[in-house]
Amino acid sequence: MQVNSIAMLDQLISKFKAAKVLVVGDVMIDAYLKGRVDRISPEAPVPILDVKERDYRLGGAANVAANLKALGAEPILCSVVGKDPKGKIFMDQLSKMGLTSEGIVQSDERITTIKYRIIGNQSQMIRVDEEDKHGLSEKENEQFLNALFNLIDRYQIDAIIFEDYDKGLLNPTNIAQIIEKAREKGILMTTDPKKKNFHAYGGVNLFKPNLKELSDALHLNQEQLTLEQLHDATKQFAHQHEIDMVMVTLSDKGIALYHRLNDQFEWSPASAREVSDVSGAGDTVISVATLCMIVQLPPTQMIKVANLAGGIVCQFVGVVPVDPILLEEQIMELVEQNTKS
Repeated sequence: MQVNSIAMLDQLISKFKAAKVLVVGDVMIDAYLKGRVDRISPEAPVPILDVKERDYRLGGAANVAANLKALGAEPILCSVVGKDPKGKIFMDQLSKMGLTSEGIVQSDERITTIKYRIIGNQSQMIRVDEEDKHGLSEKENEQFLNALFNLIDRYQIDAIIFEDYDKGLLNPTNIAQIIEKAREKGILMTTDPKKKNFHAYGGVNLFKPNLKELSDALHLNQEQLTLEQLHDATKQFAHQHEIDMVMVTLSDKGIALYHRLNDQFEWSPASAREVSDVSGAGDTVISVATLCMIVQLPPTQMIKVANLAGGIVCQFVGVVPVDPILLEEQIMELVEQNTKS
């Protein structure tokens, strides 16, 4: 690591505070029902949960916004939710987190996505999803794009994060329209994709699938994939879709990155740590990587910082934004290690 790279890492998080990021994607509520299990139901051989606590958290693209907010940046969330009781819970959670709702369209044509995690004796027993996955209606799509383009015209946006969960908000047509608008404004674009629109993000600056998503979309054998084969696959994909960087999260193996403009491939292994829950780690990684790109941190350092952030949230149960204090501490440990080497 060169001296100037070390200098850029110093006080990195404080540099995030000037960033204004538009987060576009599927939002949801992550709900937790927690309690004790002491007996089995006489109706069926299933445990009975005595609920002691209910907890609602922002999920999906909203968790990306929460991560950005935690790191001091200014996120603006743009999505569509239902005009229903769950939609009210979602809007209340936005307000509670200090996030603006000006980019949220409420529709009476769909329900708000909610994922219930049933936790008994500190172990998850089952997850129950309540959602619509159908695409936006013509009316909803028009309202969504009008809200989004209005935000881009009104504010000096540094980056757009596409947080695609395949819940119906994004489709190849509106993705192309958003990319065209962002190009006109010279806005940085990063993407956390899912299967349905995987090949629709041509021209973005950073494309961040996890290994399973990449393997499924490109018909690769995930279990037998070598780093050399991953290099070849990400290089081909980046050139085919004119994407500057393809960053693949590899779970406990770390993060790999192919940089098309420099024709470089590198791998950053994950740090050894106790993992409690991987929920939301990808949201954290794309949030941190985007902020690093805004402040022009070199890609080699970007994947190391994003790796640290993703690892931190895996130490906590449930979907949580990254703790900026813990992240800063671990960044400084990274600086010290590289200063000595």
